[in-house]
Amino acid sequence: MKNKLKALFLTIALALTSFNAIAAVKGDVNGDGEVGISDVNVIINMILSGDTDLSGDVNGDGEVSIGDVSAVIDLILSDDPWQDDDAPVVGGDISMLTKYEAHQQMALRYGVTTAYYRDINNQRINDVITWTKQQGWNAARVRLFVNPANASTADVGQGVIQNLDTVKVLGRRIKQAGMKFMLDFHYSDSWADPVKQFTPAEWATLDDEALVQKVYEYTRDCLRALKAAGATPDYIQTGNEISYGMLWGPVGTPTSQLKKCYSGDEANWERFANLLKAAGRACREECPRAKIILHTERVAKPSIMLNFYNQMKSKQVDYDIIGLSYYPYFHGDLSVLTNALNNVANNYQDKDIMIVETGYSYHYKVGDMDFSSKWPLTYEGQRQFTEDLISRIKPYKRLKGLFWWFPEANEYGLGGNLWSTLHVNDAWYNAGLWDHETGKVTPALYELKNFVQ
Repeated sequence: MKNKLKALFLTIALALTSFNAIAAVKGDVNGDGEVGISDVNVIINMILSGDTDLSGDVNGDGEVSIGDVSAVIDLILSDDPWQDDDAPVVGGDISMLTKYEAHQQMALRYGVTTAYYRDINNQRINDVITWTKQQGWNAARVRLFVNPANASTADVGQGVIQNLDTVKVLGRRIKQAGMKFMLDFHYSDSWADPVKQFTPAEWATLDDEALVQKVYEYTRDCLRALKAAGATPDYIQTGNEISYGMLWGPVGTPTSQLKKCYSGDEANWERFANLLKAAGRACREECPRAKIILHTERVAKPSIMLNFYNQMKSKQVDYDIIGLSYYPYFHGDLSVLTNALNNVANNYQDKDIMIVETGYSYHYKVGDMDFSSKWPLTYEGQRQFTEDLISRIKPYKRLKGLFWWFPEANEYGLGGNLWSTLHVNDAWYNAGLWDHETGKVTPALYELKNFVQ
C-alpha cells in the first residue's frame, strides 16, 4: 500500500514541477518563504513516516493527510496566487446581474434600445463586471440558494433565482475580471435572514446528525463544482444573517418548534455550532485559501451581536471574518455602526471585519427610518452617505471589506408593454447604483473606490 501511495504522490509531484513556487504563508510547510513542490514533498514524507507533527496540516482539519497535499496543490495552481490576501476589498452583491442582462437583451430584440446600463456620461456599459473593476472595485459577492425552484412566486419575483449554475457563471466572470469573489451560502431554498432561516425542502426529513453531514457534503460539492468552473471563492459566508441560527426547520414548522438560537438561552446553540463546523470543514478542505465569514446583522443590538460571537468562540467554531449588515434605514445613524464596530474590534482582536451589506436610496424612501434631512434621497444624498460611511469605517484597520447590496438593480427600458414579460423584480429597489428611470449609474458607485484608496 505504501508503494502505491508513494507512486501516486510522486506522480502528483512530477506534474507540478513546471509551476513556479509561489510566495505565501499558508502552505509554506518547510518554512522557506514560498509555497511549491518542496512543501508537497514534505507533507508526503510526513504521511509515509507517520509523523504526528501538525505543521503540515494546511487545510486545518486536525491531521496530516492527502487532503493537505491537495490543499498545497490548490495553492500552487491558484489562478490568482500573487493577490494580497490581506488587502481591503470593495464591491457589491451582484447576484441578479445575469437576469438583468438576459432581460435587457430580450428588450433590445423587441426594439427597445434604451434597455441597458449607462455610465455617468450616458455611454453604454457592455460588461458591468469589468467596468466596475475599472472604476476601482476589486470584489463582488453572489448568493447561492439550495434549490430556488422551491421558493414562493413572490420570493422568485424579488430575486430568489440563484442556483449553482447561476453562481458558476457569475463567479467565473468575477475571477476572470481579476476581482475577489465572495460566495454567500444561504442554506435555504429562499431568503435566509433574521426572520427566515428555513431548512431546504429536500433536507426536511433529516435529523440533526444527518443534517450536519448534509451541510458538509453540500458545501463540499458546491465548492468543488465552482473550482472546476474557474470560480474559486476567495471569501465564503457559511450562512446569511445568522444571528439567530440557521436551518430552523422546514417551512410550515410551528413557531414553537423552530430551532432558533437566542441570547440568554442555550437551546440549539450546540446544534447550530455543529452545522457551522461542518460547513467550515468543507471550506478548509476545498478552498484552503478562502476566508470564512460569519454574517450577522444586529449592529443596532450589540448585546445580541456579542452573544453570537461569544458563542462561536466558546464552541470553537472556525472562521476568519466578522461580517456585518448595516443599513441606516433599518439600523440607525452611523453612530450605531460605530458602537457595533467598537464592540467587535475590542472583543475579537483575532478577527477581521467586513461590512458585507449596505445601501442607501437615491430616490424614494426605503425602510423604516428617515434620514433624508441628513442624506437627501437624491444622487448627491446617496453619494454623501457613501462618503460619510467610508470616512467612519476607514480608521478601523481590521475592517477589510465593504459591499453594496443589489447595486445592479436597473429596470430601465423594461416597463410599459414589456413589463409583464420582461421585468426582473416585482417591485423596484431604489437603493441600487443605477437609476431605474434613466439607466445611468449614480455617483455613489464611483465613491466606493475610496474605501481601498
